[in-house]
Amino acid sequence: MKTIRAAGAAFVLTATTATALGVLGATPASSAAPDPAGATWPDRTVGTVGKLVAEFPGGGMESCSGSVVDSANGSVVATAAHCIENPERGKPPRAVYFVPGYDRGGGPEAVVDKGWRTTTWETAPGWDVSKPVDEILPHDWAFLRFPERNGKTLAEKHGSNALRFGPVGGGPTLSLGYPAVSPYDGETLKYCRGKARAHGPDARPSVNAGALTLRPCRLTQGVSGGPWLRDYDASRQSGTLVGVTSLGGENELLGRPFPEAAERVHARMAGTAPR
Repeated sequence: MKTIRAAGAAFVLTATTATALGVLGATPASSAAPDPAGATWPDRTVGTVGKLVAEFPGGGMESCSGSVVDSANGSVVATAAHCIENPERGKPPRAVYFVPGYDRGGGPEAVVDKGWRTTTWETAPGWDVSKPVDEILPHDWAFLRFPERNGKTLAEKHGSNALRFGPVGGGPTLSLGYPAVSPYDGETLKYCRGKARAHGPDARPSVNAGALTLRPCRLTQGVSGGPWLRDYDASRQSGTLVGVTSLGGENELLGRPFPEAAERVHARMAGTAPR
């Protein structure tokens, strides 16, 4: 029997109690008026953004979000580290599946049946699930490499986002993902948009160190790993990825930028790391 979850564990975010979204333990070129706090994306899908499902031994599945990023091999997806290895499970999944541009596609089981499949990924060097969660949360990012399908890479078929490494300042930001806990069902792409606040290395609480926060934003579990984009181009359905969703509170989302160390991890997934 398969178990599908999109749950989380409690953490502190700014002055509120927060939840690690997505897999911690489970699961505008448009005429529509924007709702920056958690509405359905006006154009329904973004080709470079998709639903990510991890399948674990024993049949458990956990839902997250992810995005295709620029790479030499055209095969790299960015997400949150806890979407792949989380403290509740303590063990990595058997495989991870990804469907770009997902929209009412039949749920996690359909993603496993029809999605791009990989067993190749790498989490941040500081992501060690044997340590206390508040110590590892600043390292909540990861990259996966997906094999070609029918002679095409993910980027060739769906496009990709530019990727920024290093500290990120505050500014206008678009966050996208597939929240799966009420009032959402994980079947449609949702978004928050506004001016993100940048937190310095000495931020308090410490889980905010180096992070971005976006408020108001009411997205729930399942949005973890979703992209934080700048300079989004609706015609290309892509922008510049400056972080991935890591935590969320009642009306706030927290994103993790990619430090300079992430460039080496990305290079290994892209097949361009020095030998």
